[in-house]
Amino acid sequence: MEAGERLNFDLIVLGGGPGGCAAAISAARAGARVLLLERGKFPRHKVCGEFVSAESLELLRHLLSPAHQRLTSDAPLIPQSRIFVDNAELAAEIKPRAASITRFDLDSALWDSCIQAGVEAHEECTVQAVEGTGPFRVTTQNDSFDAKAVVNATGRWSNLTSPAVRTQNRTTNERWIGLKAHFREASAPASVDLYFFDGGYCGVQPVSSKHNGSGIQINACAMVRASVATTLEEVLRCHPALLERSRGWEPLMDVVSTSPLVFHDPEPAQGAMIQVGDSATFVDPFIGDGISLALRSGELAAVCLGGFFRSERSLELATADYCELYEERLAGVFRASSKLRNMLRWPALVRKPVLAVLQRTPAITRQFVK
Repeated sequence: MEAGERLNFDLIVLGGGPGGCAAAISAARAGARVLLLERGKFPRHKVCGEFVSAESLELLRHLLSPAHQRLTSDAPLIPQSRIFVDNAELAAEIKPRAASITRFDLDSALWDSCIQAGVEAHEECTVQAVEGTGPFRVTTQNDSFDAKAVVNATGRWSNLTSPAVRTQNRTTNERWIGLKAHFREASAPASVDLYFFDGGYCGVQPVSSKHNGSGIQINACAMVRASVATTLEEVLRCHPALLERSRGWEPLMDVVSTSPLVFHDPEPAQGAMIQVGDSATFVDPFIGDGISLALRSGELAAVCLGGFFRSERSLELATADYCELYEERLAGVFRASSKLRNMLRWPALVRKPVLAVLQRTPAITRQFVK
């Protein structure tokens, strides 16, 4: 293959997380020539609740290559959610059941599935610049690549984050950080447990269905204001029930962290560059839709660009199609998470009567959890 030919693609996807891989796999299977660039290296741990909602499990099965289908079939199922706030406990069934899959396993499986789908995939490749409005030129530390279209899946914060989001981060008075680690717990319930406290929350759920005699592997993932806590140990002390539960935990990995966490209105495109996953918007992890939004937006981007690659639509119209469908199908999750985040900021005197009503009315509690 000639060097000049090698450097030209229909689509370049920037970022190899769930959203980027979903876009790359979907486009490649539809016949596009796809390049996937990832600055990190797999496998890796990522700050994530590792909750895969039921509506995205079927899409995940579709995206994974045959060699990785057991990732979903062997995943522990999560049939219940418990919410601990202001000394109250709310419990509700999750129906249909969700699943729990570690990002360490999920990201590696999706990356390999990209390769199996015919995607040219490069790890440890940092994108330095994206030029053009179609066609595009993407420059890395070693090469330049040309493409008809570009999908940004670099996450909620990177050198490709838009100026508007950067300005919002500089002017905000709240600095949020994310923290995560895996532990072994002697007896972990098959539920996603959310512990809320003033200034943040911590979610706990099993990430393995195997009991090896000494306990079950769990994930503890927190989002907290930096003024409240900066370590996971400090987070565990913020909620009495969580602190008591965590006393017997055995650490299985070093804590990983990430910041800044910037909440902003959905930004499905930046100029002519489509954005998926956290690049489009960052939703509160307690909503449990982060992985789902990444997979669904990645697939949607590939579908919308398909008409452009077949010369049926211009890039401008394909991008407009994506933005319209993103608003119609996905943006509601962001609005719901914003409302719930604001509700949790209510003073305790206001929250307690609401929680009392929820405890007495299971039907309303189920709808709240849904």
